Amino acid sequence: MGITEFVNCYDDSERAEAYATLQFAGTYYLAYRDLPAIIAEHVQGREAIDFGCGTGRSTRFLRTRGFHVMGIDISEQMINKARQIDPKGDYRLIRDGDFSELRSGAFDLVLSLFTFDNIAAEKKVSLFRGLGNLLKSGGRIVSVVSSPEIYVHEWASFSTKDFPDNRSANSGDVVRTIVTDHGDRRPVEDILCTDESYQEVYRSAGLQLLGSYMPLADGDEPYQWVNETRIAPWVVYVLKRAG
Repeated sequence: MGITEFVNCYDDSERAEAYATLQFAGTYYLAYRDLPAIIAEHVQGREAIDFGCGTGRSTRFLRTRGFHVMGIDISEQMINKARQIDPKGDYRLIRDGDFSELRSGAFDLVLSLFTFDNIAAEKKVSLFRGLGNLLKSGGRIVSVVSSPEIYVHEWASFSTKDFPDNRSANSGDVVRTIVTDHGDRRPVEDILCTDESYQEVYRSAGLQLLGSYMPLADGDEPYQWVNETRIAPWVVYVLKRAG
């Protein structure tokens, strides 16, 4: 796999404003629906990091479930918006891949929602290794990522029909999608990563996979599902430090 340059397309004031309007609805609902049960099954303790917190949606999600949570992100625009929305929250701007200001071995949970979708595999390894070092001995990483299927189908919250090249993409290739749940219709560029590739990333980062989940819609939810009842748009991975 070749080296793919990392581009943070989310460090953008217009995109930050748009993402701040997103709720736990549509296809996004499925990314969050099962998290309380998954976290309850795997996580002991209440000290949490929300890695790639964006405008703080997932940070606030954790806090309502009793966690003492710090949201961290490399995008100044996103952090500024998170602080504006939630002045009492703990949101910190970090340099890319630099966790030196955080306490090693101090956290029960590192949650990451969609953060790794646009990061190349070689960068994923170093980031996951760093996040693993933040965990207590019994700590867990819960990482929600886009399934490869999300880039080749239509969804309640996403459209890919304008990007036929997605269908021939291999792991490590750039893929594009449009979020239809907010007003910023500029394409988002992600990097395709298969389950096999993610598992190799985790092994290389010194992590052990404890479980993976692929949530499907039941059909009874109050959303206009497109493919969500039969194809899982997300994968939820639960990880611990190996050894």
